[in-house]
Amino acid sequence: MARRREEPVKTSEAQYICSFRPEPEGGYTVRCAAFPEIVTYGPSLEEARAAAREAIELCVEVYQREGRELPPSDGAPHKTKRELVPVKLARA
Repeated sequence: MARRREEPVKTSEAQYICSFRPEPEGGYTVRCAAFPEIVTYGPSLEEARAAAREAIELCVEVYQREGRELPPSDGAPHKTKRELVPVKLARA
C-alpha cells in the first residue's frame, strides 16, 4: 500500500466588516464592502453571519485561483464607526 504524503495546510486569518440589513419580510441581507460582489441572506442573524463567512471564503478562493490580490483585512472593526447620514435629494 502506498503511503500518502501529508503536508500541513498553511492558513492565515482575516476579518472583514459586513453590513446586515433587516428585511421587511424577515431575515437579513448581507453586504461586504471589501468584496462588492458579495450579497447574501440569512433568515436569522446567526444564519446571515454563517452565510457571510461562507460567501467571503468562497470569494477568497476565486480571488486566489484568478491570481487577484485580496483586500486587506479590517484590522480593528470595533474602532470603525458606521452611521446613517441623511441627505436631501433634488427633485427632477
